[in-house]
Amino acid sequence: MPDWTWEYEGYDPAAERRRESLCTLGNGYFATRGAAPECSADSAHYPGTYAAGCYNRLTSNIAGRRVENEDMVNLPNWLPLRFRITSDEQAVPWFTPENTTLGDHRLSLDLRSGTLDRRLVYEDAAGRRLRVRQLRLVHMAHPHLAALRTEFTAENFSAEIEVEAALDGTVTNSGVERYRQLNGRHLTHVHTGTAPGHTVWLRCRTSASDIRIGMAARTLVEGPLADIAVHHGHHRATQSLRLPLTQGDTTTVDKTVAVHTSHDPAISDPLRAAIDEVNRAADFDGLLVSHRTAWLQLWERAALDVPGEAGRILRLHLFHVLQTLSPHTADIDAGVPARGLHGEAYRGHVFWDELFVLPYLNLHFPEVSRALLEYRHRRLEQACVAARASGRAGAQYPWQSGSDGREETQHLHLNPRSGRWLPDHSRLQHHVGSAVAYNVVRYCEASGDTEFLHAKGAEMLLQIARFWASSATFDEGLGRYRIRGVVGPDEYHDSYPGSEGPGLDDNAYTNVTAAWVLARALDVLRGLPEPRRRELFERTVLGEGELARWDDISHKLRVPFHAGVISQFEGYGDLTELNWDTYRARYGDIRRLDRILEAEGDTVNRYQASKQADVLMLGYLFSPSELRGLFRRLGHEVDEQTWHRTVDYYLRRTSHGSTLSGLVHGWVLARVRRAEAWTFCREALEGDIADLQGGTTGEGIHLGAMGGTLDLVQRGLTGLETRAGALWLDPVPLPELGEYSFALRYRGHWGVRLRMRPGELEVGVPASDRAPISIELRDRTVSVEPGETCRLTLPE
Repeated sequence: MPDWTWEYEGYDPAAERRRESLCTLGNGYFATRGAAPECSADSAHYPGTYAAGCYNRLTSNIAGRRVENEDMVNLPNWLPLRFRITSDEQAVPWFTPENTTLGDHRLSLDLRSGTLDRRLVYEDAAGRRLRVRQLRLVHMAHPHLAALRTEFTAENFSAEIEVEAALDGTVTNSGVERYRQLNGRHLTHVHTGTAPGHTVWLRCRTSASDIRIGMAARTLVEGPLADIAVHHGHHRATQSLRLPLTQGDTTTVDKTVAVHTSHDPAISDPLRAAIDEVNRAADFDGLLVSHRTAWLQLWERAALDVPGEAGRILRLHLFHVLQTLSPHTADIDAGVPARGLHGEAYRGHVFWDELFVLPYLNLHFPEVSRALLEYRHRRLEQACVAARASGRAGAQYPWQSGSDGREETQHLHLNPRSGRWLPDHSRLQHHVGSAVAYNVVRYCEASGDTEFLHAKGAEMLLQIARFWASSATFDEGLGRYRIRGVVGPDEYHDSYPGSEGPGLDDNAYTNVTAAWVLARALDVLRGLPEPRRRELFERTVLGEGELARWDDISHKLRVPFHAGVISQFEGYGDLTELNWDTYRARYGDIRRLDRILEAEGDTVNRYQASKQADVLMLGYLFSPSELRGLFRRLGHEVDEQTWHRTVDYYLRRTSHGSTLSGLVHGWVLARVRRAEAWTFCREALEGDIADLQGGTTGEGIHLGAMGGTLDLVQRGLTGLETRAGALWLDPVPLPELGEYSFALRYRGHWGVRLRMRPGELEVGVPASDRAPISIELRDRTVSVEPGETCRLTLPE
């Protein structure tokens, strides 16, 4: 099934970390990178395992400053399984690609069944060839289990091999080179032991957050076994096996592992839970059957049929989204880590990437979306504390979030090109609050979950709106409200040239989305049932006067313009034009133009140059009609010509230093300059598989971009909106995607099928006792009954 498998032939140390990220296996509870089990962490390999929501805080001394960072913890490594052909005459090294001849190496990631198949041949100095096949899974039905099957076949010899299967508690967080000056030793109080049933265990805890971790491993052999011994030492529990191999015969070693932490519900002790879980687990074949069944059910719920290479990549993206955010996520207090559970970049923090992921999940796994929004709601009080600390009201959500909702953005960041540690002002990206509000509204529109909207959703919207209202100051001269001292999605620009302090004024994206939040919060509050409305107003001391001010601000927030286009922020048009051709000729890849300029002793703050979509993000979030309505509310007529000029203007001034940039530009261009859209869509699709950001994929996949490409097909190209109790569609055809289809879950209807063909839309609603679905097109409304399939000719 080539459409469902990703294969990597040969062994390339330089590409190994990227392969490990892309071959990560997970189930929403935890994930393990696709590292070779016989290899330890080194320059080529990094065998990390991460549990959702498992963080720890450490302090480091950097550039003469004491710096505190919270990281998603690299858990004890359950993978280790090394082997060698024994010799009575001399010490024989353990087989690794670095010290033994490696041939016929192939990795095969099976998306449909969620397994990683590895096949290789090691040949020692005596010419003896040991064929090895390994099949790995992280169980999708039983989220605390993982398993590794290893088959050893002696091709041209008969001798004994030694196998060591271990649990390793010596691991650190060291997977990102630019973080290695930071303290990365998160695990402490590591102990190991033995339990009945060929089982060893390891327990430890995180040093500051005091999360207890229990891990147990059962190792069974199918075939001749000469000896088995258990060793404990240096924070490792090791089972040593001696296996007599006869030429042509195969011996199988199955390692099954259970992982629990003290965050888990309905347990008293993580170690006891892990031991019990691994002892009652089925054998490898039984685990494989139930694991494959769970994956097939997921694929049924998230059915996506896109032809060609684009469809193959989209399935890979969906696979990694589901491994990070599965139905198990609904039971976990965790957010959307920007790099998945696949590596340590961004320290596993939660940014605004849910903005690109939740719209997809809303229409397939709404229970997961709700759980991710509840992660934000649990941290609402902390966001209110942050707002008060900055002299504002309401909720100031952090740009980077981890365990408890405080701001985790570092104060310093390293430019690897210059080697300098520089101030980091990205915490001024307060627009993350608008992303939270946007997701609340879109989730409730898609799911019809009025209970959430009227309770937790309304509370978040109220406090985020209150924050924006308290951030806005009225300028008598302009007759407009202004929001000063922020950083927009672009991220390159964090201050004005020559200014003493950070921050920019009237970032268009920030102000327009703030106005949208204020307007939608008013709508929701006015629509609450009277008892709930009264209760919420009393508890938050909210009065009609405050609501009137919100309404006034939502009509009068300033949006700057220059040269007939929307300004990214006040004064953007006055910045120096960059000679793009010169820098491309000098450096080739200028995606990280900010680092290049800083290394030259310059700053990107001086130039009209953006890292990624900023103003154009508005075209990603809002349909053309909704965006026109937003600007009209703010007193501006942004017609099609103005928007097209704005798109062209920023397209020429963007370096695309983020995987999200290609996604947003492809989405926007599909409705503006269709002939150029696919170039950017293709870049978004290939961002991780081709590692377009220059080595970053090995530190973890880019989850927002992966989720966003799925939503590009689901909502971007179809114009799909869920509002007013209907599915609104306004498709834009791309020649590169002539026909495609997907299933979705909408307000109690499971498996609603939408199929797009040139000039035609097909909607199939499975039989049920639910009400018919209303489909709104530009020129008509159609009602589709359960059990019916409707084919609609699309307007030109």
